[in-house]
Amino acid sequence: MPTSFTPFEPLVRQLLAATPDMPATVIAERVCWCGSITWFRDNVRRLRPQYRPVDPADRLTWLPGDAAQCDLWFPPKKIPLEDGSKVLLPVMVITAAHSRFMVGRMIPTRHTEDLLLGMWVLLQQLGRVPRRLIWDNESGIGRGKRHAEGVGAFTGTLATTLQRLKPYDPESKGVVERRNGFFETSFMPGRTFESPADFNTQFADWLTIANARIVRTTKARPVELLDVDRAAMLPLPPVAPTVGWVNRVRLGRDYYVRVDSSDYSVDPAVIGRFVDVTADLARVEVRHEGRLVAAHDRVWARGMTITDPVHVAAAKVLREQFQRPRPAPDPQEGLARDLADYDRAFGLLDGGLADGEVA
Repeated sequence: MPTSFTPFEPLVRQLLAATPDMPATVIAERVCWCGSITWFRDNVRRLRPQYRPVDPADRLTWLPGDAAQCDLWFPPKKIPLEDGSKVLLPVMVITAAHSRFMVGRMIPTRHTEDLLLGMWVLLQQLGRVPRRLIWDNESGIGRGKRHAEGVGAFTGTLATTLQRLKPYDPESKGVVERRNGFFETSFMPGRTFESPADFNTQFADWLTIANARIVRTTKARPVELLDVDRAAMLPLPPVAPTVGWVNRVRLGRDYYVRVDSSDYSVDPAVIGRFVDVTADLARVEVRHEGRLVAAHDRVWARGMTITDPVHVAAAKVLREQFQRPRPAPDPQEGLARDLADYDRAFGLLDGGLADGEVA
């Protein structure tokens, strides 16, 4: 039965054939629709599937040891930090694709340094290295065909391959993404967290229980399949990969160094000299020529200043020494001279003439 949309349908079909994802509001403008936009949207929604290309999804088989899927999950609850603020923080999650065994840990940022730190911590918990680490296009891991700085060295040390998926390919990472929904419905309800450390403790305890539950698709418990999965994985490298925040700077007069967005005090005795700054998920350390000159717990809040009272006291002593008046030099000091210096200068020895001299 003809409707008010019927005269416009040929033009709408023509636009959808050329651009299947064109918004209904744009189509309405192009065909000069003046009626109800809700009615127009309903008709466009009915026609659009006929013009969208089909994207079949294959069923994937995950062999033991072959792959682990990595992702960031953002729990829908803000976590209290050191400065009293509450923020949403990412949780790094790795799921072994064959066994479905899960490991996870909250991390402070999505920067490459923290992503690699998180991966290394979780792989150590897993005890082995899957032959492929599958990621989507997370900016801290890489975009396009290029890895972020440090990612290639990390995977090279582990002797594994980091595979980044093409856009619009959710099925290839569906194992770990389904776990994210599982966390929100089974772990989060009714929980409160006092800090990121409290979250990690509760999450680790819960994962022990979750990994012992039967998975519907495999009809087995992840913990029971883990040994077979791990046996086909690669061993952990004999030398740990270089991960974390690493920087070398000349220490300024204010004797602070910056890691991420917060500043940490350093022994002012090394002002003006180069210091090496390293940080992991929990600790910040500063060294000068191998000697430890600062050590702090890392803060996850942004824009904080962390000060060691010992450094402040040392700076006060150095400042007082610098400001203390120096004694004026004696104008006569250094003017007296031994007369023997003149004898030697003119060749006179013991009051006589030097050999070969003529009076």
